[in-house]
Amino acid sequence: MHAISAPTFVRMLNNLAGMLRKGEAHAKAKGIDPATLLNARLAPDMFTLMRQVQIATDHAKGCMARLAGHAPEAIEDTETSFAEVQARIARVLALVEAYTPAQLESAATRTVTVKIPSGELKFTGLDYLTTWAMPNFYFHVTAAYAILRHNGVELGKRDFLMS
Repeated sequence: MHAISAPTFVRMLNNLAGMLRKGEAHAKAKGIDPATLLNARLAPDMFTLMRQVQIATDHAKGCMARLAGHAPEAIEDTETSFAEVQARIARVLALVEAYTPAQLESAATRTVTVKIPSGELKFTGLDYLTTWAMPNFYFHVTAAYAILRHNGVELGKRDFLMS
């Protein structure tokens, strides 16, 4: 379970940090207020770039904690700048990297409960990782990529896949 979770989260969080660095450089080069880019969204009913990053990091840290049988560490969503969002990613990377394979040894069969606004979802650890946490994580990283790309940041598939 560790081998299919932690390395993926680490790689993609590093890639997300790289995409955001390019976004910040783009804003500076084009004279765009960084807050404008951080608050950009693809559609009126979608979350902003900032919120996409917050949710992606929440899924990474929450997944690792739940698979280890721990409560996820709470991180308040107070970021307002590229520096603050990079610090959040770094904090979550440290949390993810702190989990060892031994801590996730029985994670595949562990019962995982996730609270959502309409109630609770229960999974085995393997189902939680493969049908809930990972798909949600990738959705929000992909949305962040799309928002940056839509706003003129020069990103490509390589930025998404390779840190």
